Amino acid sequence: MKIYNSLKNQVEDFKPIDNSSVRIYSCGPTVYDRVHIGNLSAFIVADTLRRTLKALDFNVQHVMNLTDVDDKTIKKSAAEYPNLDAKAALQKSTIYYSEFFFEDMKKVGNKLEDIKFVRATDQKTIDGMKKLITDLVNNNIAYIAEDGIYFSIEAYKNKGKKYGQLVEITESNTSNSRVNSDEYDKDTAHDFALWKKAKEGEPFWEFNINNQDLSGRPGWHIECSVMSSGELGQPFDIHTGGIDLKFPHHENEIAQSTALGEDVYAKYFVHNEHILVDGKKMSKSLGNFFTLEDLIKRGVDPLAFRLLVLQSNYQKPTNFSFELAESAHNRLVNWQNVASLRWQIHPQKEKTVSLLADKGVFLEKISNNLNTPEALAFVDNVFDKINKSKIDEIDKTSFVEFLTLIDDTLGLDLLSKTPDIPENAKLKILERERSRENKDWETSDTLREEIESNFKITIKDTPNGTIWSYK
Repeated sequence: MKIYNSLKNQVEDFKPIDNSSVRIYSCGPTVYDRVHIGNLSAFIVADTLRRTLKALDFNVQHVMNLTDVDDKTIKKSAAEYPNLDAKAALQKSTIYYSEFFFEDMKKVGNKLEDIKFVRATDQKTIDGMKKLITDLVNNNIAYIAEDGIYFSIEAYKNKGKKYGQLVEITESNTSNSRVNSDEYDKDTAHDFALWKKAKEGEPFWEFNINNQDLSGRPGWHIECSVMSSGELGQPFDIHTGGIDLKFPHHENEIAQSTALGEDVYAKYFVHNEHILVDGKKMSKSLGNFFTLEDLIKRGVDPLAFRLLVLQSNYQKPTNFSFELAESAHNRLVNWQNVASLRWQIHPQKEKTVSLLADKGVFLEKISNNLNTPEALAFVDNVFDKINKSKIDEIDKTSFVEFLTLIDDTLGLDLLSKTPDIPENAKLKILERERSRENKDWETSDTLREEIESNFKITIKDTPNGTIWSYK
């Protein structure tokens, strides 16, 4: 397996810390609203990475956070539930949007059962953040200010640590000022908030350092540091996320997590590029975003959006338009119809078309820095070979194994989405074939209309008999 490591700015051979397992942490959503498809693209890439590692026989532990306390979630929950206690409002709102997120994840083929989700407000996480912050203060790497606790970039650098492992940080873009906002877009490095003192009407957790009351709530960056290392240990193997999280979020995670000794937070950082609309990053702030529901209303299968994401290299921006989504939808339908051929292969015929070697070629392509475009093109070629072959010459066992490998790695659910047709439909097809043999074209046409109407399939007459496909 080769992967592009943002820490080294190069493609590297993937070598796990522990040869028997791989530990992955993915930055998950901030659950204050429905996620848009640009957000979902990052989770599709992370899901495909985990699937590929598993297909290569690695034992994978995958953790994803749910940011359920930050500036956005507090503001949204207060507006939605003004009559509730701030903590109760926060919990009710974030649980509501978390459920939407889980549903969207399942619709685009992400395998939730292979991911452990951790909330920032879990007591284990809150306790872990308090401990790390206390240790940073006691070691003079963080300091207490009038509105909270801040991480000192200068103190971190004075310990011989490097701030700017993922981005270029120079003296000219380093500021002595503090930034209290959870998310900031400026290229300037600031001391950032680890903990924010309680404000009126906001949820808070009790916190005390050296007999000083610091009741309040955590900053965004510290949450991921604690959730990742708390679940996976430190260092762990792979940290994933969108390219927009590189700075300041991931850079700040590295600083917090390595300030007290350990030099390595995660061995590999894997960042995916943006979804673009008219050449601009899809975002809520620009108002140029779409949700999965928008695609469904246009008749686009959510798995077609997954396919659209996989058609681009994860290191390159993916252009989105409904025309491109519909094209991906058509490609998915074609693949599903090829998968349905497995039900139509005669078991007694001699087989000459095997896909056993194709499995190895496919794995080789996708494990080369998650080269999904090349892997998809290879699948197209294999399916073209299948379509051009006499159906009864196809080895069904190797065909199903190849389809299983595609599902296991690409997550397109080809097998589960292509069930066999009912027995009475098959009997009708046989009846129609007999009428064709007897040159009873009127009965043949009547049966075609009946079959296509009642069973929602299309039938095609070939030299090898009738082939059905889904409408």
